[in-house]
Parts: sequence; structure tokens; C-alpha cells
Amino acid sequence: MTQDIHQLIARAQAEYARCIDDGDLDQWPGFFTASCVYRVTTAENYRRGFEISMIYAASRGMLVDRIASLRDANIYERHGYRHLLGQPSVISDDGTETRSETSFMVARIMRDGTTDLFATGRYCDLYVRTEAGVRLRERIVVCDSSRVDTLLALPL
Repeated sequence: MTQDIHQLIARAQAEYARCIDDGDLDQWPGFFTASCVYRVTTAENYRRGFEISMIYAASRGMLVDRIASLRDANIYERHGYRHLLGQPSVISDDGTETRSETSFMVARIMRDGTTDLFATGRYCDLYVRTEAGVRLRERIVVCDSSRVDTLLALPL
């Protein structure tokens, strides 16, 4: 493991969170490779190896569709997020692919200013190196709680 990959992942994580927090969701799919997996699940399901997910996408195209539906089709109360991220922990690195885990907390801010702790958990990621840095081939968002608000609209 090199310090370089840790720094690349930490930078990618910060840009990912900023993209969502700033509402620039059209850029969000660009953090992933064309062939990718994005899932949001609970710690219990993850621990038991269950594939069931609250959100599941199997390609960047599905991520693009999800953002398009948020903009044009879905009806939900508008809100925003603020991510607080821990430092990524590099689990393995073979020079091409890197597995890492990063703890997160997400606050949800409603239009009226109400702010609540929305989700805590960890990102279980598989990054690949590209000419542009690193991209996610897999992101499994493992939420600590099995209790999920119905406003799980925006990506975590």
C-alpha cells in the first residue's frame, strides 16, 4: 500500500461528498466506471451476505437514470445533505484495484431549515485506477440502522 492511493481515495471521497452536498447530482455518476455497482443496504443485510438493497444500480447508465428521475419524475420533499467522512482505510491494493472502507455521517437539511442526522455507516468500495485518478467500480453503502426514512431519494 502506498500513501499515494490513500491520498487519491481521500480526494475522490471529498469530491464525491461535495458533489452531492452542493446538489451537483448530474456529476455524481462520473465518480463511477461504466460497469459498476452502487447499493445501499443495512449493516444486518451486509453482515449476513444478503444482496437485498434499498437502492441498487448495476451500471453508470442506471445511475444517470436515477438522477434523471429525481429531476423529472419522482415526487419528494426537496432537501440537501451534508456529509462528514472519516479517513479511508485501505483494505487491499494490487496496483490496479483498491478495496477501502470509509465511515460516514450524513445530515439531512430540509427546505424549512430543519436538520437531522439522516444516516451513519460506511462505504465499502472497490476503486480502479484510471488516467484521471480513481473511479468507483463498486460502492456498497452500509447503513448502521435498519430504520430508513422514506426520503432516501438522493444518493448517499
